[in-house]
Amino acid sequence: MAERVTIVGAGIVGICTALSLLEKGAEVEVIDRDPPAEGASHGNAGVISPWTCVPQSMPGVWKNVPKWLLDPEGPVALRWGYLPKFLPWALKFLRAADETGLPAIGDAMSALNRPNVDLYRRHLDGTGHEALVGASMYVHVYRNPAEADLTQLAWRMRAERDVPLQVVGEGELHEIEPALSPGYKAAVLLKDQARALDPSAIGKALADKARAMGATFRQSAVHKVQPAGDGGWTLLTDDGELRAEKLVIAAGAWSARLLEPLGIKVPLEAERGYHLVFQNPGITVNNSIMDTQGKFVASLMNAGVRCAGTAEFAGLDTAPDYRRAQVFSNLAKRLFPEINTEDAVEWMGSRPSLPDSLPCLGEVPGHAGLFAAFGHSHYGFGMAPNTGRVVAEVVSGAMPNIDMAPYRIDRFA
Repeated sequence: MAERVTIVGAGIVGICTALSLLEKGAEVEVIDRDPPAEGASHGNAGVISPWTCVPQSMPGVWKNVPKWLLDPEGPVALRWGYLPKFLPWALKFLRAADETGLPAIGDAMSALNRPNVDLYRRHLDGTGHEALVGASMYVHVYRNPAEADLTQLAWRMRAERDVPLQVVGEGELHEIEPALSPGYKAAVLLKDQARALDPSAIGKALADKARAMGATFRQSAVHKVQPAGDGGWTLLTDDGELRAEKLVIAAGAWSARLLEPLGIKVPLEAERGYHLVFQNPGITVNNSIMDTQGKFVASLMNAGVRCAGTAEFAGLDTAPDYRRAQVFSNLAKRLFPEINTEDAVEWMGSRPSLPDSLPCLGEVPGHAGLFAAFGHSHYGFGMAPNTGRVVAEVVSGAMPNIDMAPYRIDRFA
């Protein structure tokens, strides 16, 4: 008899997990209050990099936090009333910057990201949407050429993991990206990666593929999960009680709320990100571009030029402050002087962020049949296909080909 698995969360992580479970012959139901790929899976910067191995918390980052918080166009914002709830997470985040632990974090990030371009292309094969993943470089641009320095710790971490890097000067940079402001004098190129031309469309195409393979998608809010008396799990939903033989929690920033009544405490923060899409930009952007000063990514998608980034800490339930999105109008003009910023669409979504930039994956200790697949921070879109693969392995009782210890849900206890 086919194994029956329920996945809470129809974001890109839940969708990719469903695909991998279906490939193993499981019966899969995915449940979410929203349609597939509507949350952070929709609003991300679309970077698909096999080379992601540098966490958000790095030595010395704390020195920049005060100026970032005081700058209305800075990359970090905090609703001050949220400070008491945010502070414990922030302290764990700063502790994660200990340089002695960085190699293990970098290796664990790399293990999840390395096959992601190939896995996306394999999942999309035959859907008619293969062109939504385009070849790209990741161009980190600098105004001061001296800052494009590969001896810095973050670049050393990449080089140690065989990331293909190249420093280019002003002339070559502007050949690669002619729309860039002449104020940018150098860049570091991360080669041999990809970008999503429509992240939400990729998620929806993969959800359609999962349906065609037999998955059921149910649009209903999940309010509570609890062990069933005879094994398995009970879900309390808008559709009443549902039963699950095995249960995967892939609910992004909402995952901790579902687990806390079970006595499972996870330092999961809703790191709110904003984007602005310039629908008629009037320029071409050939690659994913990271503005290293503004700490945001610009990429040309089917809908226009999307500028995405920033981190706002205000909790899950606070209304968006779209002034954070409008900041990108000025930042985009500095990056691309000729861009048309008049016709723009704003968005906000919550990233599920853990202090060490690693997700929680695998079976939840002490809770048979309950599995974690959440907490991917800024990297959920990139990590999703391999997350789905390894979680499906664990759910089916197989041994993944990567070390799962760094992703244990109880590592913060």
